[in-house]
Amino acid sequence: MKTQLASSVLMVIACTGAWAQQPQMYDDRPKITVGGEAVVNVKPDKVVVSFGIETWDPDINVSKQKNNDILKKAVAAMKECGVPEKDIQTDQLSIEPRWHGSYEKQNFIGYFVTNTVMVTLSEVKTVEQLVSSALAAGVTHIHGLDFQTTEFKKYREEARDLALKAAKEKAEKMSAVLGQTIGRPLQISENYTGSSWYGGWNRGRSSGMSQVQVQADRGSSGEIVDSVALGKLAVRAGVSVTFELK
Repeated sequence: MKTQLASSVLMVIACTGAWAQQPQMYDDRPKITVGGEAVVNVKPDKVVVSFGIETWDPDINVSKQKNNDILKKAVAAMKECGVPEKDIQTDQLSIEPRWHGSYEKQNFIGYFVTNTVMVTLSEVKTVEQLVSSALAAGVTHIHGLDFQTTEFKKYREEARDLALKAAKEKAEKMSAVLGQTIGRPLQISENYTGSSWYGGWNRGRSSGMSQVQVQADRGSSGEIVDSVALGKLAVRAGVSVTFELK
């Protein structure tokens, strides 16, 4: 039994050594690696708005009731703007006691109740009316506006195709200067840049990664026309391609 085990171990070591001694394959073909980028500007057809309601009172029940009253008024105002009830969702609720400077009983301010409401709006042009109505109803914060497109995949693929064409054109021009031409692509990879995809209008709250970066439309004077600028979404794509040189 020991002899069989020793033979098996020697066989594994011999196979491993033989594998390690095999020469590594090296691609010595002449090649060129280039990057390509493209942007497709799209009008948003959807926006997610994050509202905040903050109330406080030394009595926790009073503070909660104040917050609930504002929430009811805000939801009613949102419905009047044409937002279906299913598109109005409570995101989070928090209750926090606060003191002035220290935790001594005499410096107690009260209980702060914070409620966050997420609203999905399909009629993007009515976002200004929605924000104004919510503020008039008692909403205290607008945490963020995230402009989106329901056809993001379509425009993403369009931007990727343009990026690939840009990479090919760049490779052709660079190789021509050297008196060469490009052959078939040997390697293709897609590049992602986090900052290129972070968008929306954000104030006081991190809403995470949105689909695209918003570029606000401006008037002839360079000023944003509306307090909520309905601009275009910049759907970006970047690629890196390695071509064979001939």
